[in-house]
Amino acid sequence: MIAAVILAVLIGISFMWVAFSYNKLILLKNETLNGWKQIDVQLKRRYDLIPNLVETVKGVMKFEQETLTRVIEARNKAVSAQGVAEKAVQENMLTGALRQLFALVESYPQLKSNDNAAKLQEELISTENRIGFARQFYNDIATKFNIAQQSFPTNVIAGMFGFKNAELFEVAGEQEKQAPKVDLNLNK
Repeated sequence: MIAAVILAVLIGISFMWVAFSYNKLILLKNETLNGWKQIDVQLKRRYDLIPNLVETVKGVMKFEQETLTRVIEARNKAVSAQGVAEKAVQENMLTGALRQLFALVESYPQLKSNDNAAKLQEELISTENRIGFARQFYNDIATKFNIAQQSFPTNVIAGMFGFKNAELFEVAGEQEKQAPKVDLNLNK
């Protein structure tokens, strides 16, 4: 009789442990999906702003059509990218194209004084910051999710129920990992 009670208690504890572990993994999985959707929201905002900025500067930057074309092509590739890894690569390319566009805008005084261009550029820069924060949040929660799946004993539950590790946003190229060179020498 005592053995049956002990067995029932052990089965109950085991069931509660499995349920707790499974629910923890589901919570982390859903938080990771939410983090990804937050990135999507900011990327959508970015994608909507880019054509407006390009149209605003197109007339003034007649000699810079190649740069404008690169920005639009990079935007279109980023919009159609699937998965975290491909999205990260395409987003990094788009960021590079936007940096080049912003640098060119600085060399056009009539654009610097254009309120629409300035507002759109400010909105894009603000959106870039939001994307950075959203990526950081996503990577943080995805890392927690991955750790939970790899740590004993929840790795047993993760394996039983087929949980998969979440991909992280990474800097794609070696060039982007390099620190920018800043020369503050005023005696040139």
